[in-house]
Amino acid sequence: METLLITQADIRRILDEIGRSEIMNRVIDRLTEGFRQVHLEGGELSPLRDGFLRPVPAPGIIEWMPHRAEGESVTIKTVAYSPGNPRLFGLPTILGTLTRFDDTTGRLVAVADGVLPTAIRTGAASAVATRALARPDSRTVGLVGTGAQAVTQLHALSLVLPVERVLAWDTEPEHLRSFARRVSFLGLDVEPATPADIAARADVITTATSVGVGRGPVLPDVPGREHLHVNAVGADLVGKTELPQGLLERAVVCPDHPEQALREGECQRLAADALGPSLARLCAEPGTAAALRDTTTVFDSTGIALEDHLVLDVLLEAAAETGAGTGVDLEYHPEDALNPYSSQAVPAFGGDRIAITV
Repeated sequence: METLLITQADIRRILDEIGRSEIMNRVIDRLTEGFRQVHLEGGELSPLRDGFLRPVPAPGIIEWMPHRAEGESVTIKTVAYSPGNPRLFGLPTILGTLTRFDDTTGRLVAVADGVLPTAIRTGAASAVATRALARPDSRTVGLVGTGAQAVTQLHALSLVLPVERVLAWDTEPEHLRSFARRVSFLGLDVEPATPADIAARADVITTATSVGVGRGPVLPDVPGREHLHVNAVGADLVGKTELPQGLLERAVVCPDHPEQALREGECQRLAADALGPSLARLCAEPGTAAALRDTTTVFDSTGIALEDHLVLDVLLEAAAETGAGTGVDLEYHPEDALNPYSSQAVPAFGGDRIAITV
């Protein structure tokens, strides 16, 4: 009854042995099917996330995001958003841990890194929405914000679109300078461009910034392509938005989680009856999505625990495939379930287990 521990080294082994693009493709497909099933089965999306706001010295939020597959398992992610981390501590802006519980017993099945899986599933969600809403011949991708999330965003988009040109912008010059190197594995040329240039020239745009509450928009409201599709990734707090109001009002805005998006996504500036079809509906009704491809569309990506649950499924399958992960006796399971002081002790020197009844 061990708990599987998936560490940073295990994540690296999985990526090396299976390949980052194969993992990303698996997550894209799993999210597509997962959202489709939610719509077709009339199921509910994950509960709204909740958390604690943190003030100085590193303002941000620590949240928990639960998802339950009834009769099977529960996934809970704890995630911290701290935009000052790279500058102050040399740590990623987003840190997190994924935990998987058995839904019948409550036993802790697995604990895994949540940093890379969060980046992958967020990029994959944008790819799912883009494949549904963008014109299939879209070749120019614009990125506003070139931090860590931009890497997996571009990676995922490159797997569903014939990308030939990448336009990029960031308020941090070093982030922009290093971006081409960080995505060099994609073999795409990256052209620095202003937000106005990106808005005017791109077929698909992703905004993934750490803009402060009330400090947006990060993209100007200028004439763009009629078929423009935008993946708005950075709005994840009440009052934090990235897109201009005018763009939202003339676009069909499709949220990942309508209730959550109305609270803290780009949709918080729209009325509930102004929202377009949800991502779940787009995945279940390809015709609904295809009919929107020649119009301006926005995917309001707030990030939901269903995505974390599905990416953990992929990660656990990949761990089994590669032999990654370590089983540990993390939970205390008494020899006598009715006596918490009964135990099976394991010698500290690592020899064979010796059962000792207390």
